[in-house]
Amino acid sequence: MTRFASTQPFRIGTARGAPTQARRAPIGHSEDCGPARSREPSPSALRWLLLFRLVLVVGLILSFSPEIIAPEITSAQADTAWWILILYSASVLLSGLGLLGRWPSARSQVHLAIYVDIIALTLLIHVAGTLVGGLHTLMALVVAVGALLMEGRLALLFAAFATLALLTERIYTDLQHPLASSNFTEAGLLGATFFAVTLLAHAIHRRIQEAETIAARRTVDLANLAQLNAFIIENLTTGVLVIDGEQRVRLINKAALTLLHAETRRKRMRLSRLAPGLATWIEREMEDPSPDGRVVQIGPRALRASLKPLDDSPAAGGLIYLRDMQELTREAQRTKLAALGTLTASIAHNIRNPLSAITHASQLLAEGQTLNADDRHLLEIIERNSARIDETVRSVLQLSSRDKLEPIAIDLSTWLPERVAELHETHRLAAVSCRLELAATPPPIEADPRHLHQILANLVENALVHGRDADQPARVTIRLTVHDGADERPVIEVRDQGRGIEARIAHEIFNPFFTTRTGGTGLGLYIARELAETNGITLEYEPILPRGSCFRLVPRQAPDLA
Repeated sequence: MTRFASTQPFRIGTARGAPTQARRAPIGHSEDCGPARSREPSPSALRWLLLFRLVLVVGLILSFSPEIIAPEITSAQADTAWWILILYSASVLLSGLGLLGRWPSARSQVHLAIYVDIIALTLLIHVAGTLVGGLHTLMALVVAVGALLMEGRLALLFAAFATLALLTERIYTDLQHPLASSNFTEAGLLGATFFAVTLLAHAIHRRIQEAETIAARRTVDLANLAQLNAFIIENLTTGVLVIDGEQRVRLINKAALTLLHAETRRKRMRLSRLAPGLATWIEREMEDPSPDGRVVQIGPRALRASLKPLDDSPAAGGLIYLRDMQELTREAQRTKLAALGTLTASIAHNIRNPLSAITHASQLLAEGQTLNADDRHLLEIIERNSARIDETVRSVLQLSSRDKLEPIAIDLSTWLPERVAELHETHRLAAVSCRLELAATPPPIEADPRHLHQILANLVENALVHGRDADQPARVTIRLTVHDGADERPVIEVRDQGRGIEARIAHEIFNPFFTTRTGGTGLGLYIARELAETNGITLEYEPILPRGSCFRLVPRQAPDLA
């Protein structure tokens, strides 16, 4: 088995090396339903014809050798036969030179060969008569060979020429020896035999050619199917490996190379050299197979690997599927969010409206003068949980706005102070709770201002909630600076002085529905990252030592305003 990777472009059509008969019409008809032209004999057919003629020459020479020739043949007849054989052998050798020089054309070479063979055999029949048996059979065999190489009416021409040659020989013999009894009936029967052999050979030729045509088409179909399978496997996001019984890699696609951090895919490379951890897992899997696969740690990646044996025998090898666990997790999250998306419209109508009624009713009840402490505590629970549900619905609805991108050029040095002032007013923050530092005046960026405002608001709200230290209020700093590179891209940092994020969960903070707060939805940072990626902005997290967190936004620079 060879690997499917190929540098050739994928195409559906005639496979390389496939016989050209697959593109031809059936024998006797062309694609426009008119009469088909005779097919040009292939070089291999001409080589076989040359070999047949060489064998025929050798057989005739042995038949007329002094040790085997019939004693009734006179020396004069033997000398004449030898001269005929010498000339015939020379013509066969010349035809071999013509085959090497590809001149004349293939059809002309076949015509000359068959006509020369018939003439030579006719002359030998005239010289030896019936004293050397098998000459008539050899002539029928020559006619059959011509019929196989040149289909249609040309094959009948060979039979007619051979019949005419025999009749001419009989007439000449009768004129030369009037007293000899010439058997024209035998010549006529031989001629009929030639035509019968020609028709039979032609029928066999048609069957063979039709079978070759079907086989060639099947070859093209199989080649296209193999190429299509190779294209599909190579572009799968799932890693695919095929190994033999000795754990040599027979096939590996691009996704598997990426997951295994491999740079080459040499043929029949041992899996222990390509991925030692995977080879160890396969040995354990052979002893205790798992139908759903297991998680294997390959370098920094955790992969879910599953092994499908190709046969009941371990020597047959197996098929290995590899999936990235992080990708599986992201896919599950995307599925969850897609399901939420289908409910967005229903949520907006069927939850927010009743929720507003519940909140309004609880506010009206809270204005009552006859409520005791327990009743007011219950109303506080209703209001608090109603606000939590409203926040969740609002967060989910915000996800639908990420596809509505309307980027414009934004000057952050004037845009950020306005947004920070708005945050102070919205959250009723003291001046020390949220500070803005303009450490540089970077060039404008290109982004959707609504999305950028939502990203900044989510990051500030997250810092205000998680940046508290004991009983001290949160202190958030929004800092505008530039990237350390030569492009001077602007950088927005949102810093807090809280306890920071534990290292074991730092890689999960951008996952949807992940939260460490009891009343949180776990969608704030996820929405911020999704909106950032939509606008071409990189959102990064970096811990601040000895304590604190920093979320960094690196937008792309506006190309027309830089």
